[in-house]
Amino acid sequence: MNKIIDGKAFAAKLCEQVKQECIALKDQHNLVPGLTVVLVGDDPASKVYVGNKNKKARELGINSQEILLPADVAESELLEHITKLNQDEAVHGILVQLPLPQHIDKDKIINAIDPKKDVDGFHVVNTGRLYTGQDSLVPCTPQGCLLMLKEYLGDLSGKKAVILGRSNIVGRPMAELLLQENCTTVMLHSRSKDIKAEAASADIIIAAIGKPEFVTAEYVKDGAVIIDVGINRIERSGKAKLVGDVAFDEVLDKVAAITPVPGGVGPMTIACLMMNSVKAAKQSKA
Repeated sequence: MNKIIDGKAFAAKLCEQVKQECIALKDQHNLVPGLTVVLVGDDPASKVYVGNKNKKARELGINSQEILLPADVAESELLEHITKLNQDEAVHGILVQLPLPQHIDKDKIINAIDPKKDVDGFHVVNTGRLYTGQDSLVPCTPQGCLLMLKEYLGDLSGKKAVILGRSNIVGRPMAELLLQENCTTVMLHSRSKDIKAEAASADIIIAAIGKPEFVTAEYVKDGAVIIDVGINRIERSGKAKLVGDVAFDEVLDKVAAITPVPGGVGPMTIACLMMNSVKAAKQSKA
């Protein structure tokens, strides 16, 4: 099997399933899933992400809208927008693009979203449901990572999975998802001891720490599978380049499989957002 886990191909397959579900919802229930993305400020990277999300949604038959707000918008005004979206029956999914300006309380904004419309899966209710093994809207990036792992490895039971990073967006939900697949799960972070030895004993490594090419060959045992969540912009030979948290070329000979950067986790994150949007629409009729 090819060592490179093709995130684009996995995402295309998932998006085709989402598209067929959208067609079925429209034919059977006259229902068009609705997704609204709220963007505060004019961060270039966030603009690109939002544009990609909206483009993909429309391709699949999801009614996608944007609300663009200035960087100095009052927190109260942002909350008013969310309240209106919560009450709008045509909107099934609400996503507030992160990061937010410093004067806005991120947690307050996330938890103002109706949990049934929280397609990012960050609301405390969805987090609690995930951690107690109940059905929930799951954060898109770890969900995409898990789908690729299961497709590639099949049954994950008993495998040792090491997660580098403990963010609420990737590391923590990823650990819970892997525990639910009966992995032996270890989460490493900046205060962890023996990081190299722990990582080198893992069957699966999820790298999500935001440090370019941190994971070198000595962190990886032969035959490991690596999911590289990192996206870091560096300069090499006078040119800007995107690299992951893993030294890809250095570890390639040792691994059984690895996701590239770009073209690995990123496309799956967007595909899982589309999947969550359709799930939210379905649940609105339940």
